[in-house]
Amino acid sequence: MKKQNEKLRLITITALFSALIYVLTAFFHVPTIKGYVHIGDAAVFLAACVLPMPYAAAAGAIGAGLSDALSGYFIWIPATVVIKALTAVFFKSSAGRIICYRNLFALIPALILCVGGYGLYSGAVIYGNLASGFADAAANAVQTITSGIVFILAGTALDRSRAGKHLKV
Repeated sequence: MKKQNEKLRLITITALFSALIYVLTAFFHVPTIKGYVHIGDAAVFLAACVLPMPYAAAAGAIGAGLSDALSGYFIWIPATVVIKALTAVFFKSSAGRIICYRNLFALIPALILCVGGYGLYSGAVIYGNLASGFADAAANAVQTITSGIVFILAGTALDRSRAGKHLKV
């Protein structure tokens, strides 16, 4: 029975993070030429620090993918689902704290994946020209850097309040 309760708890927290990612992506964004810049990645980073790997990847893919779908950016769904799920791999959920060296350094490959992944996807799939695909690289970098700052602020607050320990699963 305890194993079933733990699995239900994981699924519930994953659903809550998916909803948070969706809200921060769909409603807290600034439109750009090809899409929008948002702070939803901050919640993807937090989910990856709190949830075990498959659940963190699912939260990122579901929340961000849902945002693309319900905001009318259907063409971006495949890239978003893969990029946000892979982003969770860089962060560590078993650390004693959310903000630790591993999770701070994880922001670097997350930035590279976001800029490179969306650049390659839009260049290869949407425009058929890699140079055109990377035209929005600055906006993708700003998105990840801004989300990184929000992640550090939120993670620090959760660590200081000891709430992060209660979120750990």
